[in-house]
Amino acid sequence: METIHSHDDILNMLDTLLREQSSFTWNTFYSDRSKAIPFFVNAPDENLVQYVHQRQLPAAGRVLELGCGPGRNAIYLAKQGYEVDAVDLSSEALQWAKDRAQQQQVDVNFICRNIFELDIEEAAYDIIYDSGCMHHIAPHRRIDYVRLVNRALKSGGMFAVTCFVENGVLGGAEISDWEVYRQRSLRGGLGFNSDKLKTIFKDLHAVEVRKMLDMEKSSDRFGNSGLWAALFQKKER
Repeated sequence: METIHSHDDILNMLDTLLREQSSFTWNTFYSDRSKAIPFFVNAPDENLVQYVHQRQLPAAGRVLELGCGPGRNAIYLAKQGYEVDAVDLSSEALQWAKDRAQQQQVDVNFICRNIFELDIEEAAYDIIYDSGCMHHIAPHRRIDYVRLVNRALKSGGMFAVTCFVENGVLGGAEISDWEVYRQRSLRGGLGFNSDKLKTIFKDLHAVEVRKMLDMEKSSDRFGNSGLWAALFQKKER
């Protein structure tokens, strides 16, 4: 029955509206591990390494990674001694992540689920990390995304996100939220600017918002200036 009875019905209708225009699936995307995709490298984000080395993150605690993909950042954080829950909706990505974790003898709790279906206790995490998930979230879901971050973070906890620069070298559609629905497409991922990121996460304190540093393919870190690297802190109560 295509009848709207609730707020959730509206969200599901908009999800379907966008999905109907695309045959793309994340399982297909991750099924070929040999593809020349920049972030398929087995190396953590350069900004994440900076946060750890410069002690911009708590020295220990629980981490939630949203959209972990093949697990490179989750594995790095686990190696630093964090207790890591890493979530992705692609079973193909998570199998790759589990293979990597096993090879490196690292313990990560990988969870195959839509992030909006997570049952998380309030203030459960010291750190939340997102490397490339948010720019694939449709505007009508962004409010719930921000609510999830604010709810799951402990007081004083840290949230870090990397996402597309508007019209950057990796993409980053420079379109309004309304235009997403006129075109029925995220056009490969939405682009952001510094001011928009600070507005979206206005309830958090912006510690640093900068472009990622470009890293060579041979580096032990991943970095591409087509992405923002933003670090926020939940205000102490």
